[in-house]
Amino acid sequence: MRAISLFLAIVPLVISSRTDQSHSPLDSPPPEPKSRFAMLDDVKILANGLLQLGHGLKDFVHKTKNQINDIFQKLNIFDKSFYDLSLQTKEIKEEERELRKTTSNLQAKNEEMKNLSLELNSKLEDLLEEKMRLQQKVRVLEEKLITLIRSQPQGQGHQEVTFLKTFVEQQDLSIKELFQTVQEQYQQLTKQHGQIKEMENQLRRTGFQETADNSLSSKQRAPRTIPSLQLNGTKSEEHDDGPADCAALYDGDLHSSGIYPIKPSQSEVFNVYCEMKSGSSWTVIQHRMDGSQNFNETWENYQHGFGSLDGEFWLGLEKIYSIVNQSDYILRIELEDWKDNKRYIEYSFSLGSKETDYTLHLSEILGNIPNAIPEHKDLAFSTWDHNAKNYLNCPESYSGGWWWDNVCGETNLNGKYSKARSKGRPERRRGLYWKSPKGRLYALKTTKMLIHPTDLESFE
Repeated sequence: MRAISLFLAIVPLVISSRTDQSHSPLDSPPPEPKSRFAMLDDVKILANGLLQLGHGLKDFVHKTKNQINDIFQKLNIFDKSFYDLSLQTKEIKEEERELRKTTSNLQAKNEEMKNLSLELNSKLEDLLEEKMRLQQKVRVLEEKLITLIRSQPQGQGHQEVTFLKTFVEQQDLSIKELFQTVQEQYQQLTKQHGQIKEMENQLRRTGFQETADNSLSSKQRAPRTIPSLQLNGTKSEEHDDGPADCAALYDGDLHSSGIYPIKPSQSEVFNVYCEMKSGSSWTVIQHRMDGSQNFNETWENYQHGFGSLDGEFWLGLEKIYSIVNQSDYILRIELEDWKDNKRYIEYSFSLGSKETDYTLHLSEILGNIPNAIPEHKDLAFSTWDHNAKNYLNCPESYSGGWWWDNVCGETNLNGKYSKARSKGRPERRRGLYWKSPKGRLYALKTTKMLIHPTDLESFE
């Protein structure tokens, strides 16, 4: 560059000297002719400038050539990377097609499992009713047989009576075996349904979803619905008169905790979990303990119930209403935090029907959980897909269906289960917690809600 600059400085001088010699004699006196040595000096300077210019141009060309080589190398690397990326993209697209195909098959199987589960659930309930009817008939037959034996002379008809009694016992045993077989099939279907649902969750986490799924709203992308309550583990003993609740079963000499069928007035037979407490049996309507069950369910599922009676479950608003609509009941809530601190509270309460969004009204009796649920207020039940009239849409901002006041942020026992304490307050509000009177949120490890007729004396 210096050579170019010097050349550009010398050229005007040479041109100027030649121009001066061509002036007309009329303009000015002619300059004195330069000596030969002065002209040689000018030529040397010009030659030196041209030489430096040549060196500068050579360096410039060399640098430009190196830069072009670097650019070509980078272009080659880019081409190779682009080719590798194209191959990876092709592989990803093939995997995506396979995953979509697998997801479609799983969804079809899941729907088939759901239908089979619902069908088995219906058959199990029919079997329960039929079994109760048959047991009632057996009892009537036994009473008639006893009367017949007493009315006949000693020894007469003994063989016929023994044969008839043996036949009845064999029929009852056959019914029990059939019921056990159906239960085992139902448990197997339930297990397969859980495995399919887990696979679907894994596929969803990969980020490959159906195109139709991407167009759904935030509400429609909520967790998938599941079948009704599992009936595994039903006790063989039942109350012949159709017990209204677990307390009635206890009065009928069933004194161990477990799963039993009940039949409230104006309701079909359904199973409940009975828990023995203080000389009676309580009906459990909700249980959380390990996060195995998703509680961010639909309005329909909260109506009819979901989960497993021997694990985490929600009994169902319609079933709870059918029980408490028979008499006055006590609601007991038991909580345990992650430091193993246990608390409880009992309320006298009333529960409205579906038309009132199962409105809950509470009055505290005793306990050590202040501000567990707002008292003396009409609390309407809401879910993410069913917002009670004149109430805020709390399930949208929080999680799970619950009895909300007109202000969100109170205790929520159906929120998202967190095995470790969440750091952020917004995340804790979406989780399973109890809000103290001072406004502090306590993360909960287990919760349980139970009901019992008010004729039971409350216990410490």
